[in-house]
Amino acid sequence: MFGDMMGMMGKLKETQEKIKVAKERMHTILVDEKSSDGKLKVTLNANRVIKEISIDDELLADKEQLEDYLILVLNKAIEKATNVNEAELSAVAKDGMPNIPGMDSLFK
Repeated sequence: MFGDMMGMMGKLKETQEKIKVAKERMHTILVDEKSSDGKLKVTLNANRVIKEISIDDELLADKEQLEDYLILVLNKAIEKATNVNEAELSAVAKDGMPNIPGMDSLFK
């Protein structure tokens, strides 16, 4: 029983390290989103950090329209980045979890 417990603890520690590495890797995974007309483009990394915003000059003339575009496009980009983030971390966690009865349903 102690051997099983020590094995599980080792597996959990290994999984924690893999999650840490995955979080670092997500700094390099880029997610792009743009408005339907292409006038606003946003790039985030999978950790949801904005890396670049490109605004067409036409949008600069209308503050309210620009704000609407920013809200729409940023929210879409954040949702995409969150999905990538969750998928990456879930895969690492599921792969590294010890076989504890009932725990498998948490990662489906």
